[in-house]
Amino acid sequence: MAANSKILVIGGTGYIGKFIVKASAEAGHPTFVLIRETTLSHPEKSKLIESFKTYGATLLYGDLSDYDSLVRAIKQVDVVISTLGGQQIDDQVKVIAAIKEAGNIKRFLPSEFGLDVERHSAVEPAASYFNKRVKIRRAIEAEGIPYTYICSFGFAGYYLVNLGQQNLTAPPRDKVVILGDGNLKGVYVTEEDIGTYTIKAVDDPRTLNKTLYMRPPANVLTVNEVVSLWENKIKSTLHKTYVPEDQLLKSIQESPFPINLRLALCHSAMVRGDCTKYETDPSLAVEASQLYPEVKYTSADNYLNAFV
Repeated sequence: MAANSKILVIGGTGYIGKFIVKASAEAGHPTFVLIRETTLSHPEKSKLIESFKTYGATLLYGDLSDYDSLVRAIKQVDVVISTLGGQQIDDQVKVIAAIKEAGNIKRFLPSEFGLDVERHSAVEPAASYFNKRVKIRRAIEAEGIPYTYICSFGFAGYYLVNLGQQNLTAPPRDKVVILGDGNLKGVYVTEEDIGTYTIKAVDDPRTLNKTLYMRPPANVLTVNEVVSLWENKIKSTLHKTYVPEDQLLKSIQESPFPINLRLALCHSAMVRGDCTKYETDPSLAVEASQLYPEVKYTSADNYLNAFV
């Protein structure tokens, strides 16, 4: 594949999608974004769409419910990246059908951008959330579509920004609640770095039909280590409350959606250690920081400096 593969992002106005669009355009790829015409009148998203234009991205109007528009968009590109949100994961079967019909796609990256959906010990409702993505993987493989699966683990903007505390927009300076004993390694990657690594992978033969793990060494940390980094910066010790696993499991069962899902994902990542307890099988998966040592990723330590 040429270095300037044309990339279509589906779900580009979503949380991680906007970072993928920016990284694609900045890396010099002709970048296309599938947009519903109704999105143009959405106040916040219309601003985002204007920013896409400044990057040089091309807007293609279409909708998952309009199959012909999907096929038309896909025929214009080489690579399709889906960043659709959790409620639309099942709808990716329409994207798969359109890719199959178009017949020109060299790589499809379905919407995952979290833990490895096939290597975890998650409880409900996270288990079903992962299983939806597993079904999409099997559908891609059944159609013989070339793929790369992206496992970026924890978003820095979800977990580091407030040390995993609910309803905070900055790390706490007085007290912190820690799920489990805080001693299992998690992974925290900035959304910008997720974009950079993802776009590097689309043309790389080493990532073809494999899973790309993003586990930058400086960002593989326990919650206790993250809290300690923050304490060192603010020269203060936080009061720590540890939530035992059985108490967390009870909270998951009793909480409404989407709180139960968020807690179940945290349980999988931070209490069961599902980010790091599985070894990388080189026949199935590759590590981004090893493939792309030239990427100067943001360490968790540096990320936290912004909040001091």
